[in-house]
Amino acid sequence: MRPETEAELAEIVAGLQGPVRIAGGGTRGIGGPDDLVETSGLSGITLYEPGALTIVAQAGTPVTEIEAALDAEGQQLAFEPMDHRGLLGTNGTPTIGGVVAANISGPRRIQAGACRDFLLGVRYVDGRGQIVKNGGRVMKNVTGYDLVKLMSGAWGTLGVLTEVSLKVLPKPEAIATLQIPVADAGTAIQVLSAALKSPFEVSGAAYDPQSGCALLRLEGFADSVAYRVEQLKSTLAGFGAPEEVEGLPDLWRDIRDAAAFHDKEGDVWRISVKPTDAPEVSARLDASQTLFDWGGGLIWALVPKGVDLHARLGAFDGHATIVRADTETITALGRFQPETAGVAALTQGLRQKFDPRGLFNPGLMG
Repeated sequence: MRPETEAELAEIVAGLQGPVRIAGGGTRGIGGPDDLVETSGLSGITLYEPGALTIVAQAGTPVTEIEAALDAEGQQLAFEPMDHRGLLGTNGTPTIGGVVAANISGPRRIQAGACRDFLLGVRYVDGRGQIVKNGGRVMKNVTGYDLVKLMSGAWGTLGVLTEVSLKVLPKPEAIATLQIPVADAGTAIQVLSAALKSPFEVSGAAYDPQSGCALLRLEGFADSVAYRVEQLKSTLAGFGAPEEVEGLPDLWRDIRDAAAFHDKEGDVWRISVKPTDAPEVSARLDASQTLFDWGGGLIWALVPKGVDLHARLGAFDGHATIVRADTETITALGRFQPETAGVAALTQGLRQKFDPRGLFNPGLMG
């Protein structure tokens, strides 16, 4: 089922007799029922006002189309959405609806915020087949903000997105990256934390144990970046000798897309944790390979197939999500961190209100 209009989608949902899987470009590897509702037919930028820093697009619009329109005006999606195709081995084209539904956010999240922080408004079809509008199309008209944010990160379980309105930001004039060799994860987190606590507006803070280096990105006007680079070097001098590195777009794109795991055998997990807990949590993972982003708040982990990281980690202040594994592993372990009884009751209550017939992506969120 591939509706071409919002009204057609609403009619399809109203007539559904059983659960369906919701997909945009099909690049994020979400399994589920055989019956599929594709939103890729709902495509196109419906409003773009560069002066107002807002763009409105139908949910099935390719991310590349949006990025091209923004780039022509010197603007960007500040939250840097990940492209999952290399990691998951999927085809298709990532869509803006999929990005919003999964709240996909890249390295710049630590400075600019997550996808949901840039979401101004949504239109969607709920489980009754009703068309719902919430929020606004430009920043000055935003209303009902909490419901807008609720739809981002719900993975299509509360409704099928048809249109999204997003705040955008200017592209930086200059980008610089500092590299600091570190002995271990503990030292790396100290370096990243010191940089993020500084007044020098770090927009990327990662650690690659394979290279043994902490990485820091600064963006903005050229003179400002040059000044902040020198000041940050001085601030971090006690950890060694920071140096600037080349290959900036590729480097941060690879961190964004977890490129280090693309051709590696095994399951890939994504662990969200307090940065100060990252070294201890990483040790408990006993992973084949790791990559730290968000100043240590995000850990990518490669483990042998079928390993249960929920069991390895036990109780901890954070959550672990399976990003890449076979269907049997995901079914047995659950894709997301098990919810506490209170949170599970809240989740089920929300789903009952938004999707009373249990149509959308059943079982995805528990």
